[in-house]
Amino acid sequence: MIRTPLRPLARILKARETGEDPSAIEKENLRLRHEALADRSRARAESRLLLLGAAFALAFGTIGVRMSTLAASVPEEPRVAASGNPIIGQRADIVDRNGRILATNLATHALYAQPHQMIEPARAAAELAAIFPDLDEERLLKDFTGSRKFVWVRRQISPEQMQQVHDIGSPGLLFGPREMRLYPNGPIAAHVLGGASYGREGVSSAEVIGVAGIEHRFDNLLRDPANEGAPLQLSLDLTVQAAAEEVLAGGMMLLNAKGAASIIMDIHTGEIISLASLPDFDPNNRPPALTTGDQSDSPLFNRAVQGVYELGSTFKIFAIAQAMEMGLINPMTMVDTKGPLSFGRQRIRDFHRMDPVMTATDVIVESSNVGTARVALQIGGVRQKEFLAKLGLTEPTQIELTEAPSGRPLLPPRWGEVNTATISFGHGLSSSPLHLAQAYATVVNGGTKVTPTLLKRETPQVGPRVIREDTSERAVDMLRQVVTRGTASMGEVAGYEVAGKTGTADKPLTNGGGYYDDKTITTFASVFPASGPKYVVIVTLDEAVESSGDEPRRTAGWTAVPVAAEMIRRVAPLLGMRPLIEPLAQASVTLTSN
Repeated sequence: MIRTPLRPLARILKARETGEDPSAIEKENLRLRHEALADRSRARAESRLLLLGAAFALAFGTIGVRMSTLAASVPEEPRVAASGNPIIGQRADIVDRNGRILATNLATHALYAQPHQMIEPARAAAELAAIFPDLDEERLLKDFTGSRKFVWVRRQISPEQMQQVHDIGSPGLLFGPREMRLYPNGPIAAHVLGGASYGREGVSSAEVIGVAGIEHRFDNLLRDPANEGAPLQLSLDLTVQAAAEEVLAGGMMLLNAKGAASIIMDIHTGEIISLASLPDFDPNNRPPALTTGDQSDSPLFNRAVQGVYELGSTFKIFAIAQAMEMGLINPMTMVDTKGPLSFGRQRIRDFHRMDPVMTATDVIVESSNVGTARVALQIGGVRQKEFLAKLGLTEPTQIELTEAPSGRPLLPPRWGEVNTATISFGHGLSSSPLHLAQAYATVVNGGTKVTPTLLKRETPQVGPRVIREDTSERAVDMLRQVVTRGTASMGEVAGYEVAGKTGTADKPLTNGGGYYDDKTITTFASVFPASGPKYVVIVTLDEAVESSGDEPRRTAGWTAVPVAAEMIRRVAPLLGMRPLIEPLAQASVTLTSN
């Protein structure tokens, strides 16, 4: 910067020559210098004010845009970011096919103690023991007076219990919010739902995890926040399930059965409409698993899925259907039923005396072991095993239950000629009632394999073809005749055209090497309506006895069949099925003269 001198020599000398005052020049230059300094200061201040105004405008503009964005957004609670994997407290509901609640959550509280904050630990322990009789007062007092800083008292308490604890007035007794799993229908569908328990726990939340059944199988899905709480919809119908369990429990009691199972399945979609196992339990208070003895004696044991039994003569339709499919026989083919059949020391006989020769249809209607075995021997063991595998009778079912893999069929170690004969009438191969439902659905639905599912479906399954449609139709006709004139005559339900097959199998001895003389597994595998099959109903009873007559009756025709008939009578209207009314014969008119 070049400064202009206040008294420039050239101007001073010239001013003296002309008689001017040199000091006026200095004053003028000083004034100009001050004005230049003022101009520069003013420009600098204006720049600063402009910059500061722009900054304020940008700040207020940003705040205004943010406020507008928040005003236009959906209100929600802020979420605090946390390191690690937080405890997931939410769990989606489980509903039936009509949206009715099967499992949901209930807000509750946990009770814990901080002993160092207690004033009267002895009084608190005594009053807590009075509120919760399952707690030990001495143990509580020991925990409250020891060195522990934190003590769990109860994982969950009711609102009434919470108020009672609050009335104790101890500052060391505190409550933590959490959710508990609630099954509002109690034991209904208990073996399907399974149950839930607490996993990781904190003071303010707890992780609810599935421990069995659907709850365990879909645990990740039910706890996944990405699903935004969408319920899991099952194929079960709550009303049908309740009715089926009521009928099954009544039949089990009247027939003094040790246990029972039933399945109602849509033969086209594979949907399980009802699945029951008795004895059952309440998943709200799930009992502990047995640590000793036979697990099948536990109410937790799912007889419909985990229980594998020799299901007796219900298997006979498989041998006859396969033989018809192979062209070996037709419904009117005459079959040699003269017995017994001998395989070394083993002999195959019929339950009662039969004609020495009868049609293939009558072999099913009269339930001839000898006739079915002879047909199976024509088929051969290799092809028999392949056919049963196509029906799904040699592997665990694919049902969406954690327990399903444990229901593995028991196959003979060597599939010889005698095994081929006995398996044809349901002895020597053990499978579950669910296996039987799947196989029957495949045989009667037109011949395509169907896989049972507990998830709601909207469309039929399109599985591989196992038998032709005409073979399926003939099989259904045979099963219908079993009800109209055969061993399942007590299974008829007016208006619903029941078809089916009975099965009575002696229970094997617990120590192996033979069978009980007075203990049986009785089964009725039924289909309705026969004119257009829609549903399969399986009823299995363990050690049932009908004792109204002079002698006890243990066959399926006297035990499982009446129970299944009553079940169909109860649930068919609930399934929206109208009874088929047979048209009345036209009344004849006779013309008379007066």
